[in-house]
Amino acid sequence: MKEMSSTMLSGQQSQKHYGITSAISLAPPREIDHHYTKKLCDAMQPFGVFEDEEELNHRLAVLGKLNNFVKEWIAEISELKNLPPSAISCVGGKIFTFGSYRLGVHTKGADIDALCVAPRHVERTDFFQSFFEKLKQHEEIKDLRAVEDAFVPVIKFKFDGIEIDLLFARLALPSIPDNLDLRGDSILKNLDIRCIRSLNGCRVTDEILYLVPNKENFRLTLRAIKLWAKRRGIYSNMLGFLGGVSWAMLVARTCQLYPNAVAATLVHKFFLVFSKWEWPNPVLLKQPEDSNLNLPVWDPRVNPSDRYHLMPIITPAYPQQNSTYNVSTSTRTIMSEEFKYGLSVTDEILQGKAEWSKLFEPPHFFQKYKHYIVLAASASTEENHLEWIGLVESKIRVLVGNLERNEYITLAHVNPQSFPGSKENRNENDFVSMWFIGIIFKKMENAESVNIDLTYDIQSFTDTVYRQANNINMLKNGMKIEATHVKKKQLNLYLPPELVQKKKRSIADLNRSSNGGSSKRISLDSSHLDSSRDTDTGTPFSSPPCKQSKPASDTEDRWDSCSTSITVAGSVLEMGGIPLSSLEKPIVPSPPAEPSVKAKPPSPPAVSAVLAGDVKPNAASSPKEEPNGLDDSINGAPAKRPHSPVEEEMAKRHKDAEVTGLFSAVSLSEPKAKPIPTIDTSRTQRLPSMELPDASSPLPASNSCRVVKNSIKLALNRHK
Repeated sequence: MKEMSSTMLSGQQSQKHYGITSAISLAPPREIDHHYTKKLCDAMQPFGVFEDEEELNHRLAVLGKLNNFVKEWIAEISELKNLPPSAISCVGGKIFTFGSYRLGVHTKGADIDALCVAPRHVERTDFFQSFFEKLKQHEEIKDLRAVEDAFVPVIKFKFDGIEIDLLFARLALPSIPDNLDLRGDSILKNLDIRCIRSLNGCRVTDEILYLVPNKENFRLTLRAIKLWAKRRGIYSNMLGFLGGVSWAMLVARTCQLYPNAVAATLVHKFFLVFSKWEWPNPVLLKQPEDSNLNLPVWDPRVNPSDRYHLMPIITPAYPQQNSTYNVSTSTRTIMSEEFKYGLSVTDEILQGKAEWSKLFEPPHFFQKYKHYIVLAASASTEENHLEWIGLVESKIRVLVGNLERNEYITLAHVNPQSFPGSKENRNENDFVSMWFIGIIFKKMENAESVNIDLTYDIQSFTDTVYRQANNINMLKNGMKIEATHVKKKQLNLYLPPELVQKKKRSIADLNRSSNGGSSKRISLDSSHLDSSRDTDTGTPFSSPPCKQSKPASDTEDRWDSCSTSITVAGSVLEMGGIPLSSLEKPIVPSPPAEPSVKAKPPSPPAVSAVLAGDVKPNAASSPKEEPNGLDDSINGAPAKRPHSPVEEEMAKRHKDAEVTGLFSAVSLSEPKAKPIPTIDTSRTQRLPSMELPDASSPLPASNSCRVVKNSIKLALNRHK
């Protein structure tokens, strides 16, 4: 008995070390929590998120074969390089996995992200030449292709029906033992930047698993949150939402705050914590460490561009990076409102008023807005089309940023799912993909009508895409981009009726949509932080009403496109950081400035304690576990009373105190740090230099291709 109580005590003490603050609640799960968790698993089952034993064993067998294949190849290379036989016998080599498979949350038919680790005498050129040729000769390997000049170089192939993306890292070691641990920072010494990037995925994934209290509860919760994000259309690192690694870190932080909770409770607490999170305060799983290797890390005190990151989620492995630098003002607004909506739904579920299936219902993107931009990318062959849309999709967030900076636009909401072009709107032999961006126009006071010209916003985007394609020698005859403004009632010209009209979808449809229908494409957007490179597509959607929704809807009721003689044509291109006052302590951003006013980067604050100082948890401020209660509903409408006005008020007060307690539990070794200026959040974050259009790159010469620059203008009239 004494031994058992001693074990429990040491377990509770160890839980206090997860994360940079103490836990919000150490309460053990109740019987009802296990019941809700089982119902959550049942609700996820139809979406194909769980793999059966046979499929799992097949993956393990394929990875075993690939690991032996790598060892065999490294031994052959070692012999060619005249290593002594004694060294060849123990030279080793190993396959590591990362991303969703390593985290244990991969879905049926998902690919595997893997890393080939080789000793110092094996060169990267060997990997892309001799190993590539060896793979070619293997009868079980199909669809083999190498992308050597990518930001993170990769070989992609199917091994016995399983898609694998294989990276390469050469360590400064004479041999690679089977028990090699990649978590230690010392393995990064004397490596080139491409090897460091390739190692980053494994190191981040392993660190996340190390930092969660209960891996099984973490995995089940992450499966639910990933499914929810895909269903709600906010799962895409490339388009400015969050990717797999970012969602994993948010779930991991929730697990740290509720170390003993089971999945049903953790899903609810996830929405509670992040619906009340005051961005741009960073989410960290551990105190950042400096390994003195002089690698660039996320640090808004040193890097001015880091101060413009709107929703920082910092990877726990050195070199620490922000995995969400693609997030824009619009995508953050959309995700914030989805967190609030998720909280209201899980409140209902845990009160027995709704089923878990409600959480996974897709919104109706094509009924949400009155105005849309239709972006179409087309090419004359299927191969060119796949290559072209990969580039165009990776730059759509540039277009969203351009639209956000337009003084007449409040929100630009891109639907992550692309759609095939309709036969009526394309040439018979063209391959076309379309993306839709919902637009909310700003309410203009004291104006009967206003003319809006989006030509420059569209054209600067097409120029960016063209320059990138030109720089990597991708452009081919027939590749073009076209952007068109349409009203909601015109969407039927581009989409089938079942997408435009509200309609309940069957479980089979939901399952197909969840798994995605398109194959993975090579990402050209230089994003290496979302190492899982998960490109699952979601369903057409709209976000629930957000803070701007009320005035925005009022604007939409009073402003609309009028019938004018102006042709709303497309722009056609045709080939012919934030300073920190404390870690995870929220600050309230200042009201958005007018879009025409450029924000100046704030001066780096004197907060040496922020990234290096000790975080001292205040145990007294950690609130107790609260009873389940409804929060205010998302539109500001009063929530239904749980029992009585007094109980309702107490439930709300407990809920607010819970997360407020999290932030107030943080104190710094420098209590009198200077106040930190807030950032003008109306300005889109500054993109990394590699994402900006290269002004030195010339536009196409007239004798090599044709650029058609049509205008896209519309007029809004006030309805009296």
